Amino acid sequence: MPVGAVATYLVSLTARTSLRIGICAALGVATADGLYALVATLSGSALAAALQPVLVPLRWASGLVLVALAVRGGLTALRQYRNRHLATRSGRTPMNPGRAYLALLGITMLNPTTVIYFAALVLGSGTAAAADPLEQGVFVVAAFAASAGWQLLLAGGGALLGRALTGRLGRLVTALVSGVVILALAVRMLVVPS
Repeated sequence: MPVGAVATYLVSLTARTSLRIGICAALGVATADGLYALVATLSGSALAAALQPVLVPLRWASGLVLVALAVRGGLTALRQYRNRHLATRSGRTPMNPGRAYLALLGITMLNPTTVIYFAALVLGSGTAAAADPLEQGVFVVAAFAASAGWQLLLAGGGALLGRALTGRLGRLVTALVSGVVILALAVRMLVVPS
């Protein structure tokens, strides 16, 4: 499984908050993957043709959201480090499990790479052409379960990372490194067409 900008953000979010929030965020990613698997099995080759005109705007929207997340995360980390705050508390509403789920669901739904991946997978395997709805259902459930397992593993890694780096400097370095990785992956997405 590739680790892209969304996975990097998931690990970083879990490290900064809690495993509970990370689990909900991971399930948001898995839900998006499951929905795309469902759409891909139901629409088959029509999906690729329908998405062609909106791939560039989707890529830009996804890239810009990731850039905003990277910049916001870096600035927040710097502000907290300067103010000597160890917690992620601020004047805004803290991240909660529901908000984490919806945020990662939305980010993943915007990611055109996810759409292309599932369309190619379904077209290559012939699942979309299969007349058997049971086979299509098994594919969708398996895609969701595989994604959930991987995303939960990443969230667990983020929770371990968060416990290992509890000091002010550790939190700053973790936030800045993850921000740079997210930013680099977002720029790559914007510059190098899929």
